[in-house]
Amino acid sequence: MRDLVEIGMGRTARRGFGLDEVAIVPSRRTRSSKDVSTAWQIDAYRFDIPLITHPTDAIVSPATAVAVGGLGGLGVINAEGLWARHPDVNEALARLIGAARTEDQFDDGQLVGLLQELHAAPIRLDLITEAIKQVSAAGVTVAARVSPQRAAELTPDLLAAGVEILVLQGTIVSAEHVARDREPLNLKSFIAELDVPVIAGGVHDYRTAMHLMRTGAAGVIVGYGHSRDVTTTDDVLGIGVPMATAIVDAAAARRDYLDETGGRYVHVIADGGIEVSGEIAKAIACGADAVMLGAPLAAAAEAPGRGLYWTAAAAHPSLPRSRVDIVVEEPRTDLRTLLFGPSSAADGAVNLFGALRRAMAKTGYSDVKEFQKVGLTVRA
Repeated sequence: MRDLVEIGMGRTARRGFGLDEVAIVPSRRTRSSKDVSTAWQIDAYRFDIPLITHPTDAIVSPATAVAVGGLGGLGVINAEGLWARHPDVNEALARLIGAARTEDQFDDGQLVGLLQELHAAPIRLDLITEAIKQVSAAGVTVAARVSPQRAAELTPDLLAAGVEILVLQGTIVSAEHVARDREPLNLKSFIAELDVPVIAGGVHDYRTAMHLMRTGAAGVIVGYGHSRDVTTTDDVLGIGVPMATAIVDAAAARRDYLDETGGRYVHVIADGGIEVSGEIAKAIACGADAVMLGAPLAAAAEAPGRGLYWTAAAAHPSLPRSRVDIVVEEPRTDLRTLLFGPSSAADGAVNLFGALRRAMAKTGYSDVKEFQKVGLTVRA
């Protein structure tokens, strides 16, 4: 039975739960972490860890996409970001980093305004093609993100450049968009015409997740990259569903769609509310197949933002929904250590996937699919 709360006369609201409000219940069995697999597969592409990077220039350059791929995850380049607009991205980033590091200039409005200015430069297909080919040449899986507004325009060139997984991502993505001024993107026909798997989102509820699954998407993103001190979608739009509830609802849609189609499995990707390793474990325990990480990876020495983090929504020309935040003053932890340890801190910020492996072992589960069945409890 749904937990409905009366918020006034004649109006009820469903209670939702964030990842910080749930906890994993140990089972009667434990196992060695050496006997645990964190691998997962989407379409023909297999990954050693259930990691997809949030597609922001703060953490993903062609070089870091290659590094993430080499470590078993999937790095996603923003095909509408700085690497698509500026021949010298380092110079563009240096302007932003310099402003953020200058104490008297560290103002949200100034930094977001600078991002908007940098993103006002036109997208150049030669630049994004060059970035994608750098990743492809390294032999790792190539993924790029486009917005629904520019998907039809950019996708043919992205595929020609070598993109193997297309990430169609916006704050809110639906299978049905109503517009007066232009023909909306028909996701079902758009996906049907592609020879590559498409991951689409974000969604926040059962019905929208089900609709996206019926378009033919190989994966559905749950959430919009919510991160403490960074995203402001709730403040600006008032939209949001606590992540534990959103993931569980999308997983329920996946189960029902599996029955509806007689066996077609759509992956659920959790994007938001994940800052530490325990929240990765809880996201998968709620039903996610993988997590899309943003802010936690900004602490990596390889991150192009040098400790800064923002989402793509920060550069929206008229309604930005993300701040530029300093995650760490000076990144010193390399990406491999961030993902696999060892860690000298007890805060869950380092050894992210070593901790996931340990959580699975401590509860007796041997792989990600099994771990989705672990018991959960709600904190009082």
